[in-house]
Amino acid sequence: MASTLSDRLSRLVKTMRGQARITDSNVADMLREVRMALLEADVALPVVRDFVTRVKDKALGTEVVGSLNPGQALVGVVHKELAATMGEGVSDLNLATQPPAVILMAGLQGAGKTTTTAKLAKHLIERRKKKVLTVSADVYRPAAIEQLKTVTRQAGAEWFPSAPDQKPLDIVLAALDHAKRHYFDVLLVDTAGRLGIDEALMAEIRELHATLKPIETLFVVDAMQGQDAINTARAFKEALPITGIVLTKLDGDSRGGAALSVRQITGAPIKFAGVSEKIDGLEVFDAERHAGRVLGMGDIVALVEQVQKGVNLGAAQQLADKVRSGDAFDLNDFLMQISQMKKMGGLSGLMDKLPSAMTAKAGKVDMDKAERDVRRMEGIIHSMTALERRKPELLKASRKRRVAAGAGVHVQEVNRMLNQFEQMQGMMKKMKGGGLMKMMKRMGGMKGVMG
Repeated sequence: MASTLSDRLSRLVKTMRGQARITDSNVADMLREVRMALLEADVALPVVRDFVTRVKDKALGTEVVGSLNPGQALVGVVHKELAATMGEGVSDLNLATQPPAVILMAGLQGAGKTTTTAKLAKHLIERRKKKVLTVSADVYRPAAIEQLKTVTRQAGAEWFPSAPDQKPLDIVLAALDHAKRHYFDVLLVDTAGRLGIDEALMAEIRELHATLKPIETLFVVDAMQGQDAINTARAFKEALPITGIVLTKLDGDSRGGAALSVRQITGAPIKFAGVSEKIDGLEVFDAERHAGRVLGMGDIVALVEQVQKGVNLGAAQQLADKVRSGDAFDLNDFLMQISQMKKMGGLSGLMDKLPSAMTAKAGKVDMDKAERDVRRMEGIIHSMTALERRKPELLKASRKRRVAAGAGVHVQEVNRMLNQFEQMQGMMKKMKGGGLMKMMKRMGGMKGVMG
């Protein structure tokens, strides 16, 4: 959805640039583009109709502020209504109850319920400082219990054992008793999913809900499901009082219509979004920021958060002190810079959050190739001895051949990596003793840098 809607609207903004005001005609043009983009993105027809009506009402009453043209003003209206459709602001988890707070995870098989349970456990441990226990009541899929055990360990939470020959109700009651006796703050219950809606699944999850009385019932839905997500959401809403939605696989090549449709159908807020397969790949869902991403405005706030999470401030300070004292920037430092970038989600993870206008030029760059090049550089440095990393000048022809063989690359690749390292080393030298300001001035003057 993101790219189609963004492309259609940016074309429209360009064509409307010369127009002085918002008219019935240019609003109709924009609504046609929006309607097509939403339908292509598998947004449910009733949701599209409602959305388009609201945008039309707001757009026709919009004054064009001096600094904007009609196209920009209309995109502003679409942005606001997109955010309103997906929910206002941020809806966090409600844990205000006598511990343990029970969170029931519901959804179809394949939506990513089990991994989301572990991601949520990690989020609660790190962000809310909670003691978390997970349990699987999925006795139908043999691997489900073991999968939850594995991902729970990765998340740093505790796992309550269950077995396929037990009854789901017995499992959850035993887990709840254990959570109470061992003073857990939160109990996350992973329930069984099916490949489709069936009455047996609904009866079972209703019984679990009635017994556990969870404070949160989260509906986990695959963002790539498209129109099917609507029927699933409706069925679960009829069976359970859903308190929140978790959208998974938002990082995939999804048309993303589920984000708009599911919120409208269930009336429940989207609380989290799965943005990568990694155990920390869960973000608190912010409707306004997600609407910005959809419209190609990027998500600079998420980018800053990602950088803060990935950067080791202590190591960065050490490097700054080292450069300031005049010590040479060596290959160990270069390797550290590469690993910091990987922790921030790699090149594609960073590019994904930049506005599309900024990434348009970089669009010519093959991201997969750039990521492969980074991995290759790591392999080359790892093939060197500790002394060679500290003193790269020792790397003459015979040593380069040995390093290339160790990394499984040609000698030319080693030379290319060393050239890139020398460029970085040169930059670091310029930064020593206030050289950073001089370097910025050299790059076109402070006025140019500021705007």
